[in-house]
Amino acid sequence: MIRVVVTDIEGTTSSIEFVHKVLFPYADEHMAEFVRSSHEDSPEVREQLDQVARASGVAREDLDGLISVLKEWIQQDRKETSLKALQGMLWQQGYQHGHFKGHVYEDAAAYLHRWHDRGLRLYVYSSGSVQAQKLIFGFSDAGDLTPCFSGYFDTRVGAKRDPEAYQNILNELGVEPKTVLFLSDVEAELEAAEAVGMKTAWLVRGAQAPSSERPQYRDFSEVDELLRR
Repeated sequence: MIRVVVTDIEGTTSSIEFVHKVLFPYADEHMAEFVRSSHEDSPEVREQLDQVARASGVAREDLDGLISVLKEWIQQDRKETSLKALQGMLWQQGYQHGHFKGHVYEDAAAYLHRWHDRGLRLYVYSSGSVQAQKLIFGFSDAGDLTPCFSGYFDTRVGAKRDPEAYQNILNELGVEPKTVLFLSDVEAELEAAEAVGMKTAWLVRGAQAPSSERPQYRDFSEVDELLRR
């Protein structure tokens, strides 16, 4: 029996367009100003810039160079933990100032509440930072959904297409793999989760169904039928 649900965000609970047409452009537009205005006073920002310097080879004192690297990574959608952390800090300002709200599909919001009320433990695993995850659900267009979740995982547990990441999640949760259902719109991520024994559900929203023998689910109501079996 499934007792734990771990869900991806982009393309699963939330629109890919929101991430790529709202969040990423906002980060690209404001990253330089944010880094320049906060790096001297914020140890958290300095720590992430140290990581950017190590990963890129740009000198730590070359602030303009580090900003250029960050903007290039945004354009490339690089899964660098340091970039994701800085984006989360920047997006927090955007959410708090009301520049946007986090998009969550209506069916996802409804069933997250229902599953939580039924006693399922709900977690998020996304390439976005834990801070960014909490923001999209905390400032969502469906209200504050963070009370539904028991915890969050980002790339600090590993890459999303690496089975080791899912084993790390299982180790932290302390549960049997067969009691965990992982939701994602990316088949390679599902395969990585299945490699360590997790159950999976493939969300295929609003697009032509891929040619695959793997079962596909259009929304969370169909996933709910799977949970009730």
